[in-house]
Parts: sequence; C-alpha cells; structure tokens
Amino acid sequence: MKEFKSPDVKAPRYRPEVFTIMDKEFFENFKKKHPKYKNLDNKDLRKIIKYFNKSFYQTVIDTRDGAQLPEQLGWIFIGTCQSPKKQNVDFVKSKKYGVTVTNKNWETDGKLAKIFFTSYALKHKMKNREFWSFVACRDFKRSVSKSYPENWNMYLVVEPTIRIKLNNSINYLVNRTKQQDKEKLKYYNEFELWQP
Repeated sequence: MKEFKSPDVKAPRYRPEVFTIMDKEFFENFKKKHPKYKNLDNKDLRKIIKYFNKSFYQTVIDTRDGAQLPEQLGWIFIGTCQSPKKQNVDFVKSKKYGVTVTNKNWETDGKLAKIFFTSYALKHKMKNREFWSFVACRDFKRSVSKSYPENWNMYLVVEPTIRIKLNNSINYLVNRTKQQDKEKLKYYNEFELWQP
C-alpha cells in the first residue's frame, strides 16, 4: 500500500479563461435576426436555452444511440469504455485512510462512461468539421454519472483503437435505402424507362 500525500489546497491554481456565448451582444444579435422575440427579456431567453439544453441531454441519456444536434451540427452519445491504465484515485477516501485508494467502478463491471461528440454528419458534410468541439456542462456530466451505473449495459461500447463512427445509424440508413430499393424493384419494368 502506498502512502497518500494529500494535495495542497492552498497552492496556486491554474484557472482557464472562461468564455461565454450568452452575453449582451449575443441577445442583441438574436433579437435583430428574429424581431418577433424582441419583447422577450434576456432572462427569459436564458431560461429557454437552459430548458432546451436540459431536455436535449436528458434525451441523450435516455436513448442508446444519443441524439443529433439541430441543423445537423453533430451527434452526441454516451459510450462505454474500458477503464484506463492510469489509476483513478478516490481523493476523499484516500485522505480519510491515509493510503492511496483507487476507484474500481464495481457497479459497472470496471467500465467508464464517456460523452462523445462527432461532427461527421450522416447526410451533409460541413466545412471545417474537424475543428468543431463539444464541452459538456456540469449538469450534463453529473446526470450521466448518476444514471450510468443503473443502465450501463444499454450504451454503445466504444473500442479505444477504432475510429468513432455512427455505425448503428449508418446501418439503419443503409438498410432503409435497401428496403426502398427492393420496393422499387417490385414495380420495375425494363421496357418502360421513362415514367411521367
């Protein structure tokens, strides 16, 4: 057993600069673009945005394949991953017992939940999609950590060496087009090339 050195709480910390999108300028531009909402207060618009975000990430948690962002900006889903080789230290228990205690995720059979974002859309490719990123909010992360131990078998298993693709959704689209082709072949007549 390794002795645990508790971190220095009063040590200087690096705090990354925080950028917000929902500032005064954002709401002014929104109201110029959509004049029918000019009477709404900025607080009400914030509430609407937060409500949409909450319902969206709840949909991602409840469905196996995740959900597609509006305007086909990307796809968000929860994936099951193998536990990392690096130790996952439980700082509260380690400080309590004075020995390094690792978190083994016994409830989920040693598996971890990760929130994945992919901007490789199914139908339309967007310019510079490689540069898009997604950072989950604190509420999203916490709700995933609460619900994952209960339904960890439901989510997609993501292999560490395989590139992320939306295999299930792509298979669904391919199968759907195959079924449509079969239906078209039923009524196909090779002598009747032109149809009004």
